[in-house]
Parts: sequence; structure tokens; C-alpha cells
Amino acid sequence: MQRRKLLQIGAVASLTLVTVGGGLVWMRPAAPAAELNAESRMLFTAVAQAVLDGVLPSGPARASALAGHVERVQQTIRGFAPAVQNELAQLLGILCTAPGRRLLARLAAPWDVASVADVQLALQRMRTSRLATRQQIYHALRDITNGAYFSDPVAWPAIGYPGPRDI
Repeated sequence: MQRRKLLQIGAVASLTLVTVGGGLVWMRPAAPAAELNAESRMLFTAVAQAVLDGVLPSGPARASALAGHVERVQQTIRGFAPAVQNELAQLLGILCTAPGRRLLARLAAPWDVASVADVQLALQRMRTSRLATRQQIYHALRDITNGAYFSDPVAWPAIGYPGPRDI
């Protein structure tokens, strides 16, 4: 290999590394790990509408239920260990970018404009993916969504749970 060709390859590789590394720096969440930023709130709203389709109330009560749900998601995340909060913040930071959303969720539209059917399809693709990472992302999003939603006593009748028994 000629010296000139080797230098060109090295320059291209360095430029690529700087570009990718710089892009990853921009993906870091601006909010503390225990706080959801606006993009993460949109993500969890979209996931809730997809996962809880048929359980969420309809009409004007839906927006209120979703707002309450996102607040319960926030409280759920605050209860996680700091290391888990940081990992989740990194994941949400990636999923809230267009490249991350397209690569990991295979969702073309932003979370706030994607249809319920599109988000359901994206979640299904993650659930059945051959990659364990994508499956773990699906399970994390679904489990956080279900746990936060069904922790509200208002949601219990939808699943036939009468509530805790008096002792």
C-alpha cells in the first residue's frame, strides 16, 4: 500500500470517528437522569397510547389520563437506582433522536406524530427482533408503561382488580 493511500484512509477514519463521537455527545440527555425532558415525555406518551390501546379512556379524559400517566412514569423512574436512571436516560436520549429512533425502533415518524399503529408495529418489531438489545428496549418501555399506568387505582377496574384487601 502506498503511503499516500494510507494517509487518506487514516484521515477519513479520523474524520468519521470525530463525526460519530461528536454526534454521540449531542445525544446525551440535557435533563438529570431522574427527570424526563419534553422529548422523553412524548416518547412515553406515544408508547402508552400503543401499549394501553383499548384501556385508556377516550375523548377529553384521554389527554388527562396520559398526562397523569407520564407523571407516574416520572415517579417510577425516580424510584430506580441511580445507575439504572443513568442507563435509561442514555437510552431515552438515543431513542429521542431521529437516527436512534430509526435504528433501534425502526420508526420513521417522530414519537409525537407517529400513529398508534406505527408505534405498535415498531414495538412489535423490537419484541421479535433477533437482537437482544432491541428486545430489552421493548421490555423496558412496556414494563415501565404498564407499571406506571396500573399503579393508579383509577386503572384497576380495567383489569378487574378490586384493590388491596382490608386486613
